[in-house]
Amino acid sequence: MNNMYASLRRFFLLDPDVTFLNHGSFGATPYPVFEKYQEWQRLLEKEPVEFLGRRASEFLAQARQSIAPELGCKPDDFTFVTNATTGMNVVIHSLPLTSDDEVLTTNHEYGAVDKTWQFYSRQKGFKIVRARFSLPIDSQEKWLEELWRHVTPKTRVISLSHITSPTALIFPVEKVTERAKQEGILTIIDGAHAPGQIPLNLDNLDADFYTGNFHKWVCAPKGAGFLYVRPECHSMIHPLVVSWGYDNPSSQRSTFLDYTEWWGTRDISAFLSVPEAYRFLKIHHWDEVRQQCHQLLKDTCKELQTYLGAEPVATDPDIWNAQMLSLKIPNLHPKDIPEVSRKLWETYRIEVPLIEWESSSLIRISLQAYNRWEDIKKLENALQNLLSSSSMQGE
Repeated sequence: MNNMYASLRRFFLLDPDVTFLNHGSFGATPYPVFEKYQEWQRLLEKEPVEFLGRRASEFLAQARQSIAPELGCKPDDFTFVTNATTGMNVVIHSLPLTSDDEVLTTNHEYGAVDKTWQFYSRQKGFKIVRARFSLPIDSQEKWLEELWRHVTPKTRVISLSHITSPTALIFPVEKVTERAKQEGILTIIDGAHAPGQIPLNLDNLDADFYTGNFHKWVCAPKGAGFLYVRPECHSMIHPLVVSWGYDNPSSQRSTFLDYTEWWGTRDISAFLSVPEAYRFLKIHHWDEVRQQCHQLLKDTCKELQTYLGAEPVATDPDIWNAQMLSLKIPNLHPKDIPEVSRKLWETYRIEVPLIEWESSSLIRISLQAYNRWEDIKKLENALQNLLSSSSMQGE
């Protein structure tokens, strides 16, 4: 891992004085990709009307054509959005749900998506059902059984993360989409953390809707995400922002692309830089990078279990984790999270999220090519010092 660190850390623009263990929140962009991003921005500013008025659709189509093989789908079955939360909003906004319907989700979902469901539930009257799972999670089959106990004749939608935000678990969503299809239930997968971290083949996964980010694990510039919609569901999508693509009789495309591509004037440079991000990953053998990050993650899990008494939320990281891991810290009270977080940053310059989840204190560690074992030891030593201090013991 140290050899990989030495060769790849130099590509990232991160502050060398910060121990950065939080790639999962917003990602980090290598400078060759960032330079391509700025090149697109300069091209836009050189002739904005030519760029946005006459060539934007062409540029976006070329980018989708390049990216489609990485997602395992056809270029016209996904559109660019600024982030996965926006993609989820497009879908949830479009669904014809009523007070007779139920939406099944879990207690592991991203907070902004939870809030989106709450907002539309209050408007439309449908019921939100949240599945909870026995911890630590140890079996995909048991997980699926516990999820399906919450399915009723009123269940119209199952909305799940592919990789969860607070708990960093890879949910077996392909098992869900297969079973849901048999029972006529729509599936919406929040893949914010999936592209670039795990292999994707959206056509094979066969979710009705799938949204994700490129700016996290693909390392594209900030504000680059996508929304995939299964062809049979294109007509279900309504515009979240009504603009020139609406009611366009001359269009030769599906309304899905017309409704989601043009949202007024915006900088699409981040979208157009995604092919360069994938190119960077390929040049630098990112399959090997991911494997080394995963091994470092497993070593981290053992280290923090041994020296901090941390408890993983799932038993087998080879099944449930990729480059992210969440552990419970039993001797950290949730009320002390803000203070410990502040000291980790201000005293030790460590960037890592501490999360209150289900009345427990979690630490979520996400590793990328620039991380090394020394980063983990810094975190361990800092936490040992902070958790043993009298202020953290309630004295």
